[in-house]
Amino acid sequence: MADAAVAKKTETTTAEAHQDLTDGFHLVIDALKLNGVKTIYGVPGIPITDFGRMAQAEGIRVISFRHEQHAGNAAAIAGFLTKKPGICLTVSAPGFLNGLTALANATTNCFPMILISGSSEREIVDLQQGDYEEMDQLAIAKPLCKAAFRILHAQDIGIGVARAIRAAVSGRPGGVYLDLPAKLFSQVMTADAGAQSLVKVIDPAPAQIPSPDAVKRALDVLKSAKRPLIILGKGAAYAQADDAIRALVEKSGIPFLPMSMAKGLLPDTHPQCAGAARSTVLKDSDVVMLIGARLNWLLSHGKGKAWGDAPKKFIQIDIEPKEMDSNVEIAAPVVGDIGSCVAGLLEGIDGKWTMPPAEWTNAVKAKKDDNIAKMAPKLMKNSAPMDFYGALGALRTVIKERPDAILVNEGANTLDLARGVIDMYKPRKRLDVGTWGVMGIGMGFAVAAAIETGKPVLAVEGDSAFGFSGMEIETICRYKLPVCIVVFNNNGIYRGTDVNTAGSDPATTVFVKDSRYDMMMEAFGGVGVHATTPDELKRAVDKAMDSGVPTLINAAIDPTAGSESGRIGNLNPQSVVKKK
Repeated sequence: MADAAVAKKTETTTAEAHQDLTDGFHLVIDALKLNGVKTIYGVPGIPITDFGRMAQAEGIRVISFRHEQHAGNAAAIAGFLTKKPGICLTVSAPGFLNGLTALANATTNCFPMILISGSSEREIVDLQQGDYEEMDQLAIAKPLCKAAFRILHAQDIGIGVARAIRAAVSGRPGGVYLDLPAKLFSQVMTADAGAQSLVKVIDPAPAQIPSPDAVKRALDVLKSAKRPLIILGKGAAYAQADDAIRALVEKSGIPFLPMSMAKGLLPDTHPQCAGAARSTVLKDSDVVMLIGARLNWLLSHGKGKAWGDAPKKFIQIDIEPKEMDSNVEIAAPVVGDIGSCVAGLLEGIDGKWTMPPAEWTNAVKAKKDDNIAKMAPKLMKNSAPMDFYGALGALRTVIKERPDAILVNEGANTLDLARGVIDMYKPRKRLDVGTWGVMGIGMGFAVAAAIETGKPVLAVEGDSAFGFSGMEIETICRYKLPVCIVVFNNNGIYRGTDVNTAGSDPATTVFVKDSRYDMMMEAFGGVGVHATTPDELKRAVDKAMDSGVPTLINAAIDPTAGSESGRIGNLNPQSVVKKK
């Protein structure tokens, strides 16, 4: 009997030795692939260099950036465009911290993304024994994202990745941090057990149906309006409920105001669009329905001078109950996913419905037409050097002729003025700085937009904003992406004319005069163009968009043309102390 037991044990040991094995590297990759992840954005380095190589070998596209913040921004906007969490992969400590800015920005903007970072070993971090790039990354990430998880054991990789995916996209979307200590990657288990441990996430963002009472209350408030207004936010664009939103707007007959990343849900040229009469509709409306928009600083918190003296009632559609009453009383909160909420409202509108009074819609149209007429001559100016309006007028025509192109936009004047000048015609075609108004999103957004949509990208950058992520033009050239970058170069931040009266150093807002950003692109094998008039700019952009070759156009803007902080200079406090 003893000999038989020994023989059986030997057979079992031999059989185990011949079983296929897997490790942490492959389990993470398999878990991502099982859940439809096709692209990873990141920066290679210890301890995740091999992970990137293996993911690439397994068919996942791995886009390597020059800086983690831009890889994170790419992942974030990929989430916005696809409604699936974009994945950013970084090394530990400094690399993690670089990616953290993008993670926090994604959470603020409600973009689903997952930041995956390698990290130091827990037993060393907890005793503060000085591991390579030692940092308690999970603790640092928690306050800045929607959820944060650490995986310590290979058998938990499947459930850990699943939890991260569900957290990123369910309810109000946001950023999630996934901490993977270095030892996790080398842990080994049988391939069969590994496969059984993986989890495919089912219905990660289930519909949240609004209550019938909430829908009825909102319709009753809307029906009582004499001067109604609909405001569309980027949450409405993210929802991809485009047909239902359009039907609601058109069947109700209510003027609508799109926030910048909601532009194109209905064309900006739509007869009900009140974008060119923004001040009037905010000030004079009596009932305002917010769809995927928040009453934050971008809408003056729903009160104050911008909103005028007319009493207002607010209807708010949002998936997050805590968003209601955040700044002003919400008369009719409608909590649920936007698609379900709009569908519920449509049922009520399809019944007996009275269009808004002609007095209101005609007043909005008259103000809009007047403002458009006043703006038209500015956009036709073909001067050298260019001012912002002449240059943006040329780009406005480019987008009109190419409505499928993706517009990425950041800067001060470059951003603020472009929001009003460049009309959009299709949803999710305008990507910009969003809720925080942070600069530096440009190149990361441009890379992801090209990769996720396959469409040509036009990135319109202020020269200051471009400086935050400009090195990523090498990434654009390396991957041969159809991105055309236009740098509005006015020699500085806001203007290139400030003077330091106290010494010989340049003023804090002034850059090197007449810099040639186009030559940077040529250094990496792309096309560089120097444009001095709107006509030259239009021809150069058309050529770049037709060719699909990475191109950077240095657009020479009059250094005196800008204004302090564009339209939000009031947010920059002024000193009340006069130096004697």
